[in-house]
Amino acid sequence: MEQYAYVGCRTTEERNARGRGISVYSVSGAGQWKKKQLLPLENGLVNPSFLCLDRTGNFLYTVHGDESRISGYHIAKDGTLSYINTVSTGGINPVHLSVDLSNQWIFVANLQTGTVSVIPRGEDGMLQPLKWQYTIPGNGDGMVSHPHQVQQDPTGSFLVVSCQGRGQGFGQVDVFRIHQEDGSLEKTCFVRSREIAEPRHFVFHPDRDWGYGVNEKDYSITFYHFDKEQGILTPKQILPTLPDSYTGDGWASGIAMTSDGDFVIVSNRKHDSVSSFRIKKESGMLSFFDCIKTGGAQPRYIVWDEVRQLLVSANENSDTISEIILEKNSGKMRLLEQKIPTESPVCVIFKPL
Repeated sequence: MEQYAYVGCRTTEERNARGRGISVYSVSGAGQWKKKQLLPLENGLVNPSFLCLDRTGNFLYTVHGDESRISGYHIAKDGTLSYINTVSTGGINPVHLSVDLSNQWIFVANLQTGTVSVIPRGEDGMLQPLKWQYTIPGNGDGMVSHPHQVQQDPTGSFLVVSCQGRGQGFGQVDVFRIHQEDGSLEKTCFVRSREIAEPRHFVFHPDRDWGYGVNEKDYSITFYHFDKEQGILTPKQILPTLPDSYTGDGWASGIAMTSDGDFVIVSNRKHDSVSSFRIKKESGMLSFFDCIKTGGAQPRYIVWDEVRQLLVSANENSDTISEIILEKNSGKMRLLEQKIPTESPVCVIFKPL
């Protein structure tokens, strides 16, 4: 089944980047990527580093990393993009965004200034001025924690915000109830991490009340139970993301789950690898299963491609995208030989035709 892939990237000298804009591909099979468009950024816009689709799949939105803006684009029938508009996030270095279930609100994590922004969008895809902003407090007056992701639960009722401490703040995962009628957020809980863990990204199990968070600096993964009525997370387990035979440093980054909910996979940047964990069907607990190299440098982001049933890794420092097969019977991973060349990739999202 053919689909479109959209690749976000870094573009600035400060990021030692080689990216030139958002790349659009048609994807028809393993290793079969054909570039349809390279959309250069105009009006001084840079670093389209994280992307998301609206709920109809007709519009694409991107943050502009290291800046204070997000932009919207219309998706044509052939998958190509055309610019709509740009608005301020009211914060610095937006790193993640998502559109709510009602398709009215865009949530944005502003890493540097420790805020979550709520931005309205119209049915025509047009972004409206910032409506709400929430600060994630740090460990002193004027200090903040640093949100790195705004992930919604499967029901669209709650927003899970993974926050890094970074010295002045707290490593924690915050949960907010989403009020879809006006886009406002109401905090329901927060869970502190280990002191140096620094939660980064989070995924939910497709069928059970379980969630899994990757922690960057201590390269670990945490299993949580999620109370979907009250919006309460309870940590149950934590494991390292690298093999016990590896004695070097680590730097965990992305997290993805297979569509059947049997495995969760984490990327490790300094180790240039991905690690898989089998999920126990009775309890949700994890067991470390396999670890392989991605064939590229600094796999910042990974995503499970539900159409082709394989893992995609964006290897930022080697300018490549890798594809990895997870054998369901054995649970082992296998790297496909062909790499997709693209400059400084940091995000990949898919849209089925």
